[in-house]
Amino acid sequence: MSDAPVVDVDPAEFWDDPYPTLARMRAETPICHVPQFGATLLTRRDDIHTCEKNVAVFSSDQPGGLMNVLMGRNMMRADGDEHRRERFVYYPAISPRRVRAHWAAEFERLTGEVLDELEPAGAGDLVAGFATAVSGEAMKVMTGLVQVDHRDIDRWSQAMIDGVANYVGEPDVEARCVAAVAEIDAAIAERLDQLTTSGELDEDPSLLAAMVNAGMPLENVGANIRLTISGGQNEPRDAIAGAVWALLTHPEQLAMVQDGRATWLQAFEEYCRWISPIGMSPRRIATEHTFGGVTFEPEERVFLMFSAANRDEAHFDEPDRFDVTRDTTPSLTFGAGPHVCAGAAVSRNLVGQVALPRLFERVGDRLRLDTGDAAEPVRFGGWAFRGPLGLPVRWDDGPDPADGPQPK
Repeated sequence: MSDAPVVDVDPAEFWDDPYPTLARMRAETPICHVPQFGATLLTRRDDIHTCEKNVAVFSSDQPGGLMNVLMGRNMMRADGDEHRRERFVYYPAISPRRVRAHWAAEFERLTGEVLDELEPAGAGDLVAGFATAVSGEAMKVMTGLVQVDHRDIDRWSQAMIDGVANYVGEPDVEARCVAAVAEIDAAIAERLDQLTTSGELDEDPSLLAAMVNAGMPLENVGANIRLTISGGQNEPRDAIAGAVWALLTHPEQLAMVQDGRATWLQAFEEYCRWISPIGMSPRRIATEHTFGGVTFEPEERVFLMFSAANRDEAHFDEPDRFDVTRDTTPSLTFGAGPHVCAGAAVSRNLVGQVALPRLFERVGDRLRLDTGDAAEPVRFGGWAFRGPLGLPVRWDDGPDPADGPQPK
């Protein structure tokens, strides 16, 4: 392990709210070893930005890492030519140009269908009823697994992200991840058979078809579809629900967006800075290296803490404050360097340009948190991946239960 200062954390408390601990780390021990995670954490924005680009030392190639072991080797866990070859095949299917030409219209259609089904209810959990559905339906068409239910997509994603963040080694968490991988592989085989039998494989716009048509080995195709589902479902889901919560609990910020002083995309970008849906990316030290006064040993594990970088006081004034007019350019929401998130354009369009504005256009004048006696308080959880665990809201025209009995 590195010779960085040792900082102990309570994993349960860190999962519940990592930000106070991360702020202390930034201020006192910006590079520190956390024995509970078996990793050395980098917490300052500039350190992370520099080290993430130094792939010769801070390598994504992690043969013994949880993602490789549980989900298979994918392009996110490869460096150099191997990473470039797979990304070259994968990226055009979800590039900004492809989003504008094809996926944006699909996202509009799918979001409208979800809202058509949701609106008559007048109340519900916005995580399950809207965010999960929109993200899951988008993930179905992009991956090509259109025959599955969006709830399966969400369940698989959660099982996998829980599995790859299972640094304390809980057996049931690992078992759910393994089961999800098997179900995804079965769905891939089923869909490939459908596309081949129907003769539609050459014309299908999905990632699955793009990779198969390019001659990528099926083992790699499966690993990259699993990768897409693991991160591509939960991040938009959590960003949609979380940004709605942020705007409803900061009505002055919502007013700025609604009257044009800020955009929905700005609200999305600021939310992702403030509450990083993807809060960490792991690396393996490939060779002995000294950085920031710390000597790193080969094969040790390092966590690049994006959630800490995005609240770095050196780049953001009052970083704990949600401000939709803030310049979020320095944020590391989508990472940096060769492994910058390939799906960034998809996420920005789906969340910031479709899901958020369409929801508020449809029910925004009625949308409010459900604070009735039966409603659960809004809780967030996670540090490697973070989002609201539920979001009870109402958009009916009747009185809020919290207002008490109404006059007859």
